[in-house]
Amino acid sequence: MNRGRRWLAVICMAGGLLLGLIGARSLLVPEQAAVTFGVPRRPAGHELYYIIGLRNLWLGLLAVAFAALRQWRALALWFAMGTIVCFADAAIAASSTGKLGQVAFHIGCGIGCAVLTPLLWRMGSREN
Repeated sequence: MNRGRRWLAVICMAGGLLLGLIGARSLLVPEQAAVTFGVPRRPAGHELYYIIGLRNLWLGLLAVAFAALRQWRALALWFAMGTIVCFADAAIAASSTGKLGQVAFHIGCGIGCAVLTPLLWRMGSREN
């Protein structure tokens, strides 16, 4: 890998790690993270929903882009991480409303992600 590509990879990894740290902070100290983000400690309006919606929108479009570009291994990693998120969402829903429909939806999505991950990884391996 040439020097320019190496630096580009390092910058991208640093950006990803920064976003991961921001996410972790939001989970560990949500009210402080909200203030740092620019919303009140306990949003009264729809700010939180807009934040979640934008995150879901860009993550969904990222999956579409990976598929359109035939980046199967990247898509496999996306679904692998999605598996963890879906099961975590199921746990959050279960401890919040506890409604079977919502919990089952998240578990079903997690199972779907878990099934797609190895299939996509193999697809990427065959093309390389």
